[in-house]
Amino acid sequence: MVTTAEQIRRYAGPAILSYGFRPFFLLGAVWAALVVAIWLPMLTGSFDLPTAFAPLEWHVHELLYGYAPAIVAGFLLTAVPNWTGRLPVTGTPLLLLVLIWTCGRIAILFSSHIGTIIATIVDLLFLASLSVVIAREVLAGRNLGNLKVLVVVSLLFVGNAVFHWEAMSIQVSSGYGTRIGIGAMILLIMLIGGRIVPSFTRNWLARAHPGRLPIPANRFDAVAITVGAVAIACWTALPQAALTAALAIAAGSLHAARLGRWAGYRTAAEPLILVLHAAYAFVPIGFLLLALAIAVPSLVVASGTLHAWTVGAIGTMTLAVMTRASLGHTGQALIASPATQLIYIAIIIAAVTRIVAAFDIWREGLLTVSAVAWVAAFGGFVLSFGPLFIKRRTDS
Repeated sequence: MVTTAEQIRRYAGPAILSYGFRPFFLLGAVWAALVVAIWLPMLTGSFDLPTAFAPLEWHVHELLYGYAPAIVAGFLLTAVPNWTGRLPVTGTPLLLLVLIWTCGRIAILFSSHIGTIIATIVDLLFLASLSVVIAREVLAGRNLGNLKVLVVVSLLFVGNAVFHWEAMSIQVSSGYGTRIGIGAMILLIMLIGGRIVPSFTRNWLARAHPGRLPIPANRFDAVAITVGAVAIACWTALPQAALTAALAIAAGSLHAARLGRWAGYRTAAEPLILVLHAAYAFVPIGFLLLALAIAVPSLVVASGTLHAWTVGAIGTMTLAVMTRASLGHTGQALIASPATQLIYIAIIIAAVTRIVAAFDIWREGLLTVSAVAWVAAFGGFVLSFGPLFIKRRTDS
């Protein structure tokens, strides 16, 4: 009987369409770098795009509902076959998904010409299609325990729809679409990150580093995730409420303790593992900064604190997962090369400087540093990992 792995290796089409992570990680990283590279010129008015969105709206939308869903798609289309035992989506079906995502980016970019309604429909089609594909695979594989990831994808779809509705119908955006999208991504990190960070850490430590291992998932993790989800829901509905601040403090404390249970301090010798812990650390930091922004708004810019989640948690965790998955699924050694380590350093610099800028400390300069570091991180990923995506596994 032919195994699933053997069937995967018999795929004869273009290498870049042999697994979901290949096109989506590559295009997502290219887009992440481009969006931020032209953001500052747009902000100063020295550069314009033919989009119906205001510069800030376009910047937020294309990172939150352009870049992030691409990486989510690449991850899920690669992980779901491992969860279900089914063959991955490859070839023409995968190409169709890539084209739908690309059309969404083009539609938003030229929305002032084609109209906001058409642009909205085209843009929403990707997350709708991805939801159908993931639901089909999970149900067909009878892996119902992972249907929770479908909830997150559905939340991204809803958030994107709300974002478009706000952009078209409200003079000043209430931010619901943005908060739903950020909240969905942080929830995904709490769920999936909370699974892979201790798992990869345990596997690495158990091989040659006797001593303390990550504590296995138990009720504490369930409580931390639940409190975090409730805090995010409250923040989405009541972003300035005292209750939100209280829940954020509780969630931040619980997730800081959760991270501490994973023995991250023992992984300093392996950047591929250490960066996962660093990425997750931005989850509790974001919660605590959110509480601070509500309690002492004169001290920290509220919108800036969100970058602990967007640049820090989302940006760092996606790059951490992208680099590791790309190495593993292309037959490379799971070792962070000097170039990969520079990518990690760049994204951490981008996150830290963006957070500090929220305290109005050398704001303009730090914003520029953060943007340059972000572009360097994702541009570095494209240059370092791009060649791997267009050629076949070295061990096939």
